[in-house]
Amino acid sequence: MQFISLPHNAKPEQYDTWLKAALHGSHTDPFCCMPSWQLAFHDAFGPKRRLLIAEAEGSVIAFAEGLVSEEDIYITPLEPSWFFGCPLLGDAAPQLFAEAMHFFAKNYAPRFPKVLVGGLGPGLTYVQHLLNKTGLPLQAHLVKAGIQGSASLEGGLEGYLSRRSANLRRNLKRAAPKAADQGIYFERVLPTTAEEAQKTYARMIAVERTSWKGIDHCGMAEPGICDFYAFLLERLAPERGARVIFARRDGKDVGFIFGGLAGPVYRGQQFSYAHDCQALSLGNLMQIEKIRWLCEEGVQRYDMGPLDGPKMQYKSHWTETAFPLRTWLIEKA
Repeated sequence: MQFISLPHNAKPEQYDTWLKAALHGSHTDPFCCMPSWQLAFHDAFGPKRRLLIAEAEGSVIAFAEGLVSEEDIYITPLEPSWFFGCPLLGDAAPQLFAEAMHFFAKNYAPRFPKVLVGGLGPGLTYVQHLLNKTGLPLQAHLVKAGIQGSASLEGGLEGYLSRRSANLRRNLKRAAPKAADQGIYFERVLPTTAEEAQKTYARMIAVERTSWKGIDHCGMAEPGICDFYAFLLERLAPERGARVIFARRDGKDVGFIFGGLAGPVYRGQQFSYAHDCQALSLGNLMQIEKIRWLCEEGVQRYDMGPLDGPKMQYKSHWTETAFPLRTWLIEKA
């Protein structure tokens, strides 16, 4: 094993195996396990970090080095902010993890880094298996717990709507003709090249700046996070993985909704609309237009990300399943 440096927008040699392992595992958030998500975060927030990416038997581990000080060293997933994705993918990942722990023990001796592993389900069984595999005196502490929301798309759009509340269905039925009367229509965009991704993202950011999030400087147009989503859209383009819908009026964009595919699973990312359009229920209408598109493509599941927090309460109307998400700190016992 060895650390590597990765230039901006580059792909490690393990990329294809990494992608396949993310798509075929039973992960809480498969989209965020994908290299497109992890590497976009790395490019935006920590491009100078050394990476440890290793593969064996169709499995992959992907970690990044974080040097707080000479005495304070962290090994984390490439995306260590929300910890949505898991850095251990595939049946052989525990063995790769064990080899990595011995690599760290040797390279950082006499110290041992703090290792963070996110994107895991509930329970200690898998974590204990990881520790046992290393044969080293290590211990694990739960440091973060969250909940991810998801909805089945079984039965297509009508099947999905049949599982929603009567109140939501009634509101959608009223909102659609009202928006149409105001000249609202929708445009689907699937960027497949870097140039198309950049043009699409410029349109998204222009809308974001007119939204309440843009006005309050708390949205995806802000430094850092703006680069992250730009890089993500570009990395998804060759895989035809991004799905963007624009709400338009009088030939101008007034809203957008964006997410990406991980095989048969769609993961929502961001949506926004102009502040002066908030009376038109564009958020709800764009959600249902997105679900219509996904159902036409045969997508099986719609992941909406975290349910925690007051700003996420609206997702309860759109989802029906909650998946626990755990992050563990592993250190010397």
